[in-house]
Amino acid sequence: MRSSNPVFSRRGFSRDNGYAGFNAAPQAGAPAAGANPYAQGTAANPYATNPYAQQDTQYGAPQAPARSGAMTIDDVVTRTAMTLGTVVLTAALSWALLPVDEANLGTSYGIAIGAALVAFVFAMIQSFKRKPSPAIILAYAAFEGVFLGVISSAVSTYISPGTVMQAVMGTMCVFAGVLIAYKMRWIRVTRRFYGFVMAAAMGFVLLMMVNLLFSVFGGGDGLGFRSGGLGILFGVIGIILGACFLALDFKQVEDGVNYGAPREESWLAAFGLTLTLVWIYLEMLRLLSILNGDD
Repeated sequence: MRSSNPVFSRRGFSRDNGYAGFNAAPQAGAPAAGANPYAQGTAANPYATNPYAQQDTQYGAPQAPARSGAMTIDDVVTRTAMTLGTVVLTAALSWALLPVDEANLGTSYGIAIGAALVAFVFAMIQSFKRKPSPAIILAYAAFEGVFLGVISSAVSTYISPGTVMQAVMGTMCVFAGVLIAYKMRWIRVTRRFYGFVMAAAMGFVLLMMVNLLFSVFGGGDGLGFRSGGLGILFGVIGIILGACFLALDFKQVEDGVNYGAPREESWLAAFGLTLTLVWIYLEMLRLLSILNGDD
């Protein structure tokens, strides 16, 4: 199963219907479904250090040999804290240093749009690199934080001071809820689930791009998909899609840890989770802005 995140899509912690290999293609004579391809001392496991497969004396099942430098949950948590911490720090600085009052609104918005474009470029560069680059990932987080800080400040100033905190809390609740549902196996990430999420996401993004084009050339909110009743509906859909992305990301992290991905891949896991959380926060902020603006 490949992730929805472009970060994971090239190398992916691939797994089909609950069984995975770290980007390993099926080979003749490979173990049957349910077996760990990284327990074999063959080319199927590029990370194995022992040329001979080891057997579990209790169950008789092949076991992956111990290997230093493998990714762990602690690695993912640490790198994610670093990337999200960078986002929060630069967001706070931009909020404080780039006022969105009438005198400085144009300048602040210009800087925010420029930062968003730079962040997008860094994200694309990392997505097409063969190996993770911590410098590029942290640079993406820094510029993304500038964009989020200005947008959040504008919402707090012109919509409602409490909207930003509500969006932050909402994003945290979505993250916690999906994590609990995933750990309890209430959400099963299968090929069908992946296909549905990707099809829905592509349709959603294309529709929002069409709406943006209409708003640029026709003014206002274009086709009206980002305001009023339709805005609320599409805001909810965007948050649900973000929650589905989180489930896919959790699956990729689990696969990477279980099947011996290199420790450096934890940066990619952190990058992917950050991309998804930014998506959810922006959709949450837009939805709450509509709801609070109607008060």
